[in-house]
Amino acid sequence: MEDALHAVDDSTDLPSLDERTLAAFHLGIRREVTKGPDPRGLRRRVISLWGQSEPMTKLFGMIDRVAPTRANVLIIGESGTGKEVVAQRLHQQSKISHCPFVAVNCGAIPVNLIEAELFGHERGSFTGAVRDHKGVFERATGGTVFLDEITEMPVEMQVKLLRVLESGAFYRVGGNEEIAARCRIVAATNRSPEQAVQEGVLRADLLYRLAEFPLRLPALRERGADVEMMAGRFLVELNVEYGENKRFSVLSTRFLHEHTWPGNVRELKNSIHRAHILADEELELSAAEFSLEPVACPKHCVAVPIGTSVADMERVLITATLSRCEGSKRQAATILGVSLKTLYNRLHDYERLVRTASTHAA
Repeated sequence: MEDALHAVDDSTDLPSLDERTLAAFHLGIRREVTKGPDPRGLRRRVISLWGQSEPMTKLFGMIDRVAPTRANVLIIGESGTGKEVVAQRLHQQSKISHCPFVAVNCGAIPVNLIEAELFGHERGSFTGAVRDHKGVFERATGGTVFLDEITEMPVEMQVKLLRVLESGAFYRVGGNEEIAARCRIVAATNRSPEQAVQEGVLRADLLYRLAEFPLRLPALRERGADVEMMAGRFLVELNVEYGENKRFSVLSTRFLHEHTWPGNVRELKNSIHRAHILADEELELSAAEFSLEPVACPKHCVAVPIGTSVADMERVLITATLSRCEGSKRQAATILGVSLKTLYNRLHDYERLVRTASTHAA
């Protein structure tokens, strides 16, 4: 079914398709049921990865190669590029797809609880441990553990994770029984792993263990015509969901190609949803809507529009703090609570984005 739909897309102009029919095809694909136990409900739908650009074609080929193996995979990509979607697709195309897929965001768990969340704990092992608890590695037995934002994991916890990867076993917090770690590891980061190692936030030996097969996800600005294609698909889904027949204005279609989409696919989808809610018949996307200039607020404060990505919020805060410090990077780094090297790296990244945007505009 999915191959047939791709053939239709290749030979037919997307906006001219009947929107309800096209959306029904996609919803049908996502709900396709496969045989075998499915404790997490993951296989009730085929994980959709859209794109016909050269970078995405190469990515699909790499996924097809590594998915059936047991190799640990490190997914590298900017925020909003779809790292968890790729992780789910890797699991779905693997030989262990009938087993659980368990995802955890390493930056979202309190430091004092991350070990218990990963490896579980025994009743009474610490205050509040009123019962035995299976951690991520136990719940994913036979399947896949997805460690998102691996560079946000505390370094001392990285040592324990490395020990598990090397020995293939772990202990629950407060437990004495060794438990086999029978699962595949897929990790992800939105930072350069090499830079993270240099900054001391990622152990080099752990990186080598996780990156048996690295996958780099292209940013949306690198995917050419994929932007308009994905925008069309998102619009179709919204029209079907809300029972409407809205369309992009001519200027919006042009803007889809001109905007650099620093928030990537997530920004594109959220922006179209927002424009769809505000539109009567035609969706209007413009540079003014995406401006990250601080809006009116009390002195010494900054504000950004709702829907702004975390990466762009960080950029606004860093730029405003640096301005407040009259260009003193050392003082700004102290206020922001980051190392001077980290601040320099962030500023270098912003300069690179500006150069890239200028090149595309030219």
